[in-house]
Amino acid sequence: MNRRRLVRVPASSANLGPGFDTFAAALGIHMTLEVRETGRFAVETDLKIARDRRNLAVRGFARLASPERFTFRIASDIPLSGGLGSSAAAYVAGLMAADHAFELDADLLELATALEGHPDNVAAALLGGFVVCADGRATRFEAPSGLEAALVVPHRAVRTKQARAALPAEVPMAEAVFNTAHGALLMLGLARGDWDLVAAGLDDRLHQPRREHLYPESMALVRRASELGALGATISGAGPTVLFWCHYDQTAGVVDALRREAAGWADVMRAPFESQGADVRAL
Repeated sequence: MNRRRLVRVPASSANLGPGFDTFAAALGIHMTLEVRETGRFAVETDLKIARDRRNLAVRGFARLASPERFTFRIASDIPLSGGLGSSAAAYVAGLMAADHAFELDADLLELATALEGHPDNVAAALLGGFVVCADGRATRFEAPSGLEAALVVPHRAVRTKQARAALPAEVPMAEAVFNTAHGALLMLGLARGDWDLVAAGLDDRLHQPRREHLYPESMALVRRASELGALGATISGAGPTVLFWCHYDQTAGVVDALRREAAGWADVMRAPFESQGADVRAL
């Protein structure tokens, strides 16, 4: 057979303030993976990523089928570091290509979670929209109408291992209570389209303050989000990218302000929340 599949996967932002390792959203920035049965193994890409079997898309594919007779062509607009789910997107793309090509009907969320180590980014990449992850499952819902996003992506990356190492094994009860309350406010605000609740619900005391020494410029912008015209801001995943939450009539002004603030040390991107999750088709 000459199997050929094209997969398109969105970026994602995880944690979303108080929702550490449980909340995530898909973003309108994408990677594409074309897998062709050519009779030889190869990875073709202009990206600075592995071109051998260590490649994350290849590793995802290999969980379901041998990659030995396939050529993998990869392109992406997702920044490769910064907390926008590039690794999750790659794993999902590889898994989905193999699952579709060999008609396996595998549990892609379970497999992608095992590869990535946690479910939030992979769930958003697979399903699109917003997701809440608990008990090995992901519950999806749509972003409220009018909600948009802007991103500040610093040039200097932070290693995920560093970010994880900055977190303690235990946290004070008061901080856990604070995040529980604000996570509930955020979800209620998103469900109702209540911008005041969304803004109030973005605060976090578990992970962002403890990682601030890794990305002080990013956290400075988070604290000034309302001053810059946004509803609020959160560190995307392990950072240092900042996700600014905006009502649609705010977004252009926020992006202009952020470009002035980030000049010389970060890129600014307008990236809508993405309803469509990973998609695959035969070629």
